[in-house]
Amino acid sequence: MPEFDLSAKRVIVTGAAGGLGRAFCQDLATAGAHVLAADIDPKGANETAALIRKEDGKCTAGQVDVTKAQSCDALIRQAQTELGGVDVLVNNAALYGTLNRAPFEDLDDGEWDRVLSVNVKGVWQMTRAASALLKASGAGSIINIASATVFSGSPQWMHYVASKGAVIAMTRVMARELGPDNVRANVIAPGFTLTQASLDLMEDAQTYGASRAALLRNGEMDDISGGVLFLASELSKYTTGQTLVIDGGKQFI
Repeated sequence: MPEFDLSAKRVIVTGAAGGLGRAFCQDLATAGAHVLAADIDPKGANETAALIRKEDGKCTAGQVDVTKAQSCDALIRQAQTELGGVDVLVNNAALYGTLNRAPFEDLDDGEWDRVLSVNVKGVWQMTRAASALLKASGAGSIINIASATVFSGSPQWMHYVASKGAVIAMTRVMARELGPDNVRANVIAPGFTLTQASLDLMEDAQTYGASRAALLRNGEMDDISGGVLFLASELSKYTTGQTLVIDGGKQFI
């Protein structure tokens, strides 16, 4: 049984300025990984890196706009220079908390395009940019963050749900195409999780998920990080093309 130890892992996390992305960076660094915390917001990414270094973790900050191929390529060059390569890519950058909810007939065309550009095209472009280094690592792992709303069909949020469904589908293709190079690709689909974005989005966020989960509580950020740590480690070395739903046993109605 491989040891749970990420001290040899070089990890990129996008969307790392706060929320789940920051939690992923902190927990990966605590497990020993050298993390490149990347975000379109350089101030937030630097704050994440500073918090980790304050706890003696290894973390470098980077800026990336995942909708732009040149920006993704530049981040990979930074990873090559400062980390020496990439073993794990966590595609977490996404539009979520700022989105308007409306019946699908009333969704704004411009917002639809922005959601698909960040949440879908961004995952593709970031993975494409990192693929050579992931192959070179000899045991690469791609962890794409989707959402359990794909399975519940969350109403008035079609643009977001559609984007996360696409991430799951894309991940299966990644798993098939990169498997011969021993690069794994998996999805984590969080259920309702208490983040600042969730609190800002919903007035009843503190109680929303608890009554709908078998465990009768809301998800916390470290609940989701547990899945990231597993998929980043050699404990998951024979796991690819899978979707790990972390939702406390939510019963969809």
